[in-house]
Amino acid sequence: MKNQIRPRHPEKVKNPINPIKKKPDWIRSKLINSKEFFLTKTLVNKSNLVTVCQEANCPNITECWSKRHATFMIMGDTCTRACAFCDVKTGKPEKLDPLENIKIANAVRKLQLKHVVITSVDRDDLSDGGSNHFKKVIETTRLKNPNTTIEVLTPDFLRKGDSYKKILEANPDVFNHNIETVPSLYVKVRPGARYFASLELLKNVKQNNKKVFTKSGIMVGMGEEYDEIMQVMDDLRSADVDFITIGQYLQPSVKHYPLVRYYHPDEFKKLELIAKSKGFLLVSSSPLTRSSYHADEDFAKLQQNRINIY
Repeated sequence: MKNQIRPRHPEKVKNPINPIKKKPDWIRSKLINSKEFFLTKTLVNKSNLVTVCQEANCPNITECWSKRHATFMIMGDTCTRACAFCDVKTGKPEKLDPLENIKIANAVRKLQLKHVVITSVDRDDLSDGGSNHFKKVIETTRLKNPNTTIEVLTPDFLRKGDSYKKILEANPDVFNHNIETVPSLYVKVRPGARYFASLELLKNVKQNNKKVFTKSGIMVGMGEEYDEIMQVMDDLRSADVDFITIGQYLQPSVKHYPLVRYYHPDEFKKLELIAKSKGFLLVSSSPLTRSSYHADEDFAKLQQNRINIY
């Protein structure tokens, strides 16, 4: 049986159809300004840009785009990994767009963004994981938008050495890398990633640049135990992470990792209070919280909280 192909997600083969649970009343997206929403959508489409808002089927897209807030996803729309929770497509990515840095910078200027979030797919096919491309996008964006603060949401750069340092050379204001879930679920939920490698990345980023805000996020509702969430919080604080986001996992389709349960808003409030007690500079915890949700407002709070402490 040498040529037998092993499935990437054994649990999906055993149970390929995972019925989606009905959403509770407290999970609703909001459309604030339809004119601004379509303006943002038109700009993104005409510029041939990729956004995580669309690719990851974000529940907050109508609200954010109504405020002209879009999270740009660089290096294509195809990921080299197949995380069981993610709606971004997996496969062999195309070559990097050499003009993407200019496209992103121009879009930020047209949208008049005060704060921009730039993320990417995993690019394990690249020797540096795409860190040099990240650097180029940040530098061009800052050159054309000197008053815009820049937040990056990066891959883990697993087995890429210290390539992440290239991004730090461009001096982003916030360096975000999501831990996503608890260690016991990694094999099923993030088979291509390693929990402690992600922690190490966050720790190294802070050690190499004390001024950059570090940020990470976790999804709940995937079957994690309460004490496991507490451990993730402690681990992130040990890595000197400043900001934690805690949001509800929403199962994209019947073929994705099954949702175990919806957390009540009161539970998110409790998690927020606990996280604050552990020393995070900022905590965003709610059913609809996502990495870049209200990122501009949160950055302002981060700055103020740092001033209040020091």
